[in-house]
Amino acid sequence: MKASYNWLRDILGASFDASPNDVAQHFTNAGLEVEGTSSYGAASRSVVVAKVVSIEPHPSKAKLSLVTVEAGRGPERVVCGAPNVPAPGGLVVLARLGTHLPAKGLTLEPREIAGVRSEGMLCSEAELGLRISGGEGGILILPEGTGTVGQPLSEALPSSCDTILEIGLTPNRPDGLGHLGLARELAALYRLPFRHEALRPKRVDASLSVDGAAQVRIDDPERCPTWGGAYVRGVKVEPSPLWMQYRLEALGVRAISNVVDITNWIMLKFGHPIHGFDRQAIRKGTIIVRRANADEPVQTLDGIHRKLSQDDLVIADGEGTVALAGVMGAEGSGIQTSTTEVLVECAYFTPRGVRRTARRHGMHSDSSHRFERGVDPGDVTDVLHETAALLCDIAGGTAAPEPKLFGPGVPAPKAITLRKDRMDALLGMSISMADAQRILESLGCRAVKSASSDTLAFVPPTHRPDLSIEVDLIEEVVRLSGVDRVPSIVPAIRPAAPRTHDALPSAITRAAIEVGLSQALTYAFTSPAALEAVGAPAATFTLLNPMTDDRSVMRTSLLPGLFDALRRARRHGVENVRLFTVGPRFLPQEGSLGRDGSLAHEAKSFAAVIAGNRDVVLTKEQPVDVYDAKGVATAVVERATRRRVKVRPAEPRPEHLHPRAAGALFVDGTQVGTFGVIHPILERRLELDGSFVLVEIDIEALEKLGVRTPKYKPIPTLPASTRDLSVSVSDDVPAGDVESAIVEAAGELAESVELIDLYRSESIGKDKRSLTFHVVYRDPKAATDPDRARTLTDAEVDERHNKVIKTVHDRFGAELRS
Repeated sequence: MKASYNWLRDILGASFDASPNDVAQHFTNAGLEVEGTSSYGAASRSVVVAKVVSIEPHPSKAKLSLVTVEAGRGPERVVCGAPNVPAPGGLVVLARLGTHLPAKGLTLEPREIAGVRSEGMLCSEAELGLRISGGEGGILILPEGTGTVGQPLSEALPSSCDTILEIGLTPNRPDGLGHLGLARELAALYRLPFRHEALRPKRVDASLSVDGAAQVRIDDPERCPTWGGAYVRGVKVEPSPLWMQYRLEALGVRAISNVVDITNWIMLKFGHPIHGFDRQAIRKGTIIVRRANADEPVQTLDGIHRKLSQDDLVIADGEGTVALAGVMGAEGSGIQTSTTEVLVECAYFTPRGVRRTARRHGMHSDSSHRFERGVDPGDVTDVLHETAALLCDIAGGTAAPEPKLFGPGVPAPKAITLRKDRMDALLGMSISMADAQRILESLGCRAVKSASSDTLAFVPPTHRPDLSIEVDLIEEVVRLSGVDRVPSIVPAIRPAAPRTHDALPSAITRAAIEVGLSQALTYAFTSPAALEAVGAPAATFTLLNPMTDDRSVMRTSLLPGLFDALRRARRHGVENVRLFTVGPRFLPQEGSLGRDGSLAHEAKSFAAVIAGNRDVVLTKEQPVDVYDAKGVATAVVERATRRRVKVRPAEPRPEHLHPRAAGALFVDGTQVGTFGVIHPILERRLELDGSFVLVEIDIEALEKLGVRTPKYKPIPTLPASTRDLSVSVSDDVPAGDVESAIVEAAGELAESVELIDLYRSESIGKDKRSLTFHVVYRDPKAATDPDRARTLTDAEVDERHNKVIKTVHDRFGAELRS
């Protein structure tokens, strides 16, 4: 919202003398943020009114003339190329040497033009920065009687110089979209009396009436409870006076003609858009406020042909639509140069209806911007009176004695009770009811009788639709009292345990990214049904004010959030999904249930989902399976903790995993996580669009084990002896158990044991598989006492390796394969 400082000062009167900067500060402190200020027509302070004395041709340039002017210092001669220099006696604007013209970035310096010295410049509106566009066609000619010769233009024509405030209004303050509302706000802030009486037409004709100008009918009083009209005859469409043009231009509104400019002037003053109809163009002399017909065609003033919806409210005449109510007029309905009779419309349209129409047709106008937020239904009569007065004074018209209102009207606002104890409790400080009453009445609220001095009732004004409940009144009181007066008190909080061991979650995050996963940021909120579906513990902590029903409790599992991310990715056509998340699960602390205000135990956890195909090159695509989950799980834990991970079948099996594809992760005998394939029944129930594998890791369990510190190990100087052992075992025998048996049998001579191959074929047998282990033998002293170490003999290695073969055969029935 652009606001004119001079206009605000004119409304408030001579008692208001605050500077523009002070006004901006007061507005901002009161919640109407002034985002910036700008100067309009700054050059007007430096230029002066001058009277043309004589005009002579230039001695050498036919298109130039020598103009002698009088501006209070005797005759001054100026070289001028404008084609519209007035005859002697006409008033112009003179910029003397040394004058700076900000709009052009020009400072006048002495110089000769075609051999003749010019003592200044006669200025155009563009050079003075008084026009949004145009103003280049010639110099500015002032109307007769504008100021006195030699007077600065800013004094002779005050609207030519102004400070414009750019105010960032919130949608709940439609009263700030007009200068009257802003002036009322300033009066309350500066504790000044505020009075405004609308102008009334001085030239009236009792034979004229709105009913005589048009028959008005409201078919949809719900969407248009009030429609008012004023009728003015005998207007002459011509340019507006300069004071009106420049004030409109300063506020970003292009001046068009006196009648159109008056409608814009009223909108900027009252914040209530109006429309002027050419009365003679109203077909069949009828105005109807109705809903549009389905696909009813209309061409709006922006030149676009539109098809209307039955939800659109329109203003129609006897043959068709002449305006989209509250948004924009139709082509041909506006004021023309031939217009002599004007029917002025001022109405109240419900904000929701205007908003729907504007959004539906992709339109945003100054009118819709105001109607969408809610105009003042109580100022319709004043708006019509002042509009008719301006049309009479500026356009030479004669008005009907009174405007006329149609429709049932808008219900009067209901009284709101303000309690002192509630106000003090909410603000944390005491404000007297006398101060509260003074503030609210300065904003237009009307106090009504109350049973107690500590309880007052107020009827809010019609220009403040945002005031509807008690806290709204309290907000207004503290806003004008000064929000900075509210004491800053640190609320009592329950101390939480310090957050420690954050290094491990960060290390796990890095490890997950290194193995090719992408981090998903998921909500800590979920629903009881989602937790039940994945077999997670029931939620203990319920939100008092949840965003939605499916985010009503604190999660006890990370899986619902990851499943949402997976579902969204698949529905957008992403086949290969590699996602993980790290965050807390909210569990009850020992001895507390959480519903009594106790703090939750935030168990740090990791979860990942892997879906789609493996990342392969030049080979046939293969879907991910449980072994991909195992590889990711072990890699993440081992990279983050530097500890060896062992894998075993998950017992008991988590309900959300496939019965034959679920594993558990163990570090130093402690279970730290699970992995596996999603249970097909759960996948179908949650509509996850296909199978996938997942990993869950308990970060707190890993923190208890700690991260292994790397130790220096010298590079062996003695050669190792290696053996590859291939054995066939039943599918029921875990490879990890076979590996543990090999390590146990090989004893201290085994430097490392690694599973390097898994193979199945009919020759091995049904329900069997071949496992190949790579065993490295070396003297253990090679790492601790290199000087005493020796190379192992083949006999020593063979003896120990044969023990390994016998151990796995006796323990697992493993058959040696060649």
